Amino acid sequence: MIAGGRERHLDAGEREHRLAAVGLVADKDDGGAAPVRRLAELLGQRARREAVIDLRVAEAERGRCLPRAEERAREDGVRRDARVAQLLSESARVHAAVAREGAELVRLPRGGLGVADDEQSHRGANDSLASMAGYRYVVADVFTDRPLTGNQLAVFTDAREIPEERLQDLAREMNFSETTFVFPPEAGGHVKMRIFTPSKEIPFAGHPTLGTAFVLAGPLQLIEIRIETGRGIVPVQLEREGARIVFGRMEQPTPTIEPFAQADELQDALGVRSRLPVEVYDNGLAHVYVAFASEAEVAALRPDWQRLAGLGDIGINCFAGSGTRWKTRMFAPAFGVAEDPATGSAAGPLALHLARHGEIAFGDEIEIVQGVEIDRPSLLFACAHSAEHIEVGGSAVIVARGEFRL
Repeated sequence: MIAGGRERHLDAGEREHRLAAVGLVADKDDGGAAPVRRLAELLGQRARREAVIDLRVAEAERGRCLPRAEERAREDGVRRDARVAQLLSESARVHAAVAREGAELVRLPRGGLGVADDEQSHRGANDSLASMAGYRYVVADVFTDRPLTGNQLAVFTDAREIPEERLQDLAREMNFSETTFVFPPEAGGHVKMRIFTPSKEIPFAGHPTLGTAFVLAGPLQLIEIRIETGRGIVPVQLEREGARIVFGRMEQPTPTIEPFAQADELQDALGVRSRLPVEVYDNGLAHVYVAFASEAEVAALRPDWQRLAGLGDIGINCFAGSGTRWKTRMFAPAFGVAEDPATGSAAGPLALHLARHGEIAFGDEIEIVQGVEIDRPSLLFACAHSAEHIEVGGSAVIVARGEFRL
């Protein structure tokens, strides 16, 4: 996979380093590149594999450097045979195609990935690219306003052509807590969204809903986006500063509530006794809540993953705090997620749990800190106006775009 990005000019030192990696040396007097015998050895040596990494050069530089390299080759007495000349010519055409398409997965004959050897040259690369299906995605960090923190999310923005059997494979390949796939609406929303963890599809989750709203609402120029999920339509209100979306607030599905039948087993596995009733809230995902005595105890927890996984398909939320500030950690090993950096589907029920048991008042908005122990700090906001009206909000930032070619 090659991430997309703007083409940029390289300074002299960086250009020389990159050219040297593929057997070229920088031409000191005019900034071009002169072929030397190393190039002939590189392209002509059999059974040798060399990674081809980031060979993009600005159009103006390519036009200036390549003819100068030919001239220097003649002056230095370096003669390339017809096969090498053909490889260089076809390589230039591949570069042009990649520059036009943006982010591309360069897959060569016999399954290569940006690798060239004696049989696996750039011949036929354009044909290979044209014959492969492309699935574009966007990566967002959710419940944060800083890149490389919060909870990662991959959003495949048009999943209509992705085969059903590939959805779980792609989610497993991304290996984030969740990956979403966007389809045309079917029930009155703006879009339909399907959510996959690395191991299974789920009907609803919070950070995928918020992150998908951020990704889609910008191009669609919406201040509210209605997303169809497995638990009905979830509206997300968006706040902007100028053209930039800075905050989103979703109205979550109403959860069911019941005592957790395995409460004793869970508390034994965690080594604590909850100071509030241990209950399960299900709004599309089942979450159980264990109240610790202090935030320090939550931070120090070292879970027994095997015992927690044996409790079934639930999210295990360990929390502590007071007033409007709370700390939580969420473990879901049965879903293929050891610890989640930010869990929007658990934040709303946590606010309801606290209100039901007198820790806060209905209508109070709480701040929830999560993900610190796994170096993905996140900040979530939640408010239970009533048992039927629960809102969760936060920020998100888009950090990458890419494309699978399969």
